[in-house]
Amino acid sequence: MALKVKAVERLVKFNKDDAGTYRYVMTPELYIALNQSKVIREAALRSGVSQGVMKACWDAAGEVIKAWATEGHSVALPGLGTMRFGLRAKSVEKVEDVKAGLISSRRIVFTPTQDLKNELAATAIQITCYDRDGEIVKRVTSADAGTVEDPEADNTGTDTGNGSSTGTDDNGSSQGSGSDDSGGKPNQGGTEEP
Repeated sequence: MALKVKAVERLVKFNKDDAGTYRYVMTPELYIALNQSKVIREAALRSGVSQGVMKACWDAAGEVIKAWATEGHSVALPGLGTMRFGLRAKSVEKVEDVKAGLISSRRIVFTPTQDLKNELAATAIQITCYDRDGEIVKRVTSADAGTVEDPEADNTGTDTGNGSSTGTDDNGSSQGSGSDDSGGKPNQGGTEEP
């Protein structure tokens, strides 16, 4: 099995006055979006329980995850990792300037398990290159290092000592997060693509 990526030749402009240059821009190529009923059907088949029971469990788990994540918990997703609330916000020098208006966006941060990261790192990547006219000009099987981004390990911020931490992204905005309720290491935000 391999992950499929497409590299499409596009006109890229770095500012509005720039004439631009053509560059090959890579994006993941998704097969199809799997709907909930297909996932439930497959999970029921693999577990040996009925689809009705699996759907009830799926719905209940979804409600619990949503409720706990929006209360600030880091919630385990079975076999996948954890999900938690995060944010992007501007940093300020003075405490009197701190206000909700500094928050530019709320985020959902997913942190994969080590097993999932290992599986992703070991999966080959097949790249199909398309020129500006949409014609296939090259196919490549990648031999990249298999580095998997980790929002927890890549954090550049420091622990504030109160169960939360803040990192700063490339545009000077901060990325805050909460801690899990196990008394362990605080969850830390990492830099993500916008």
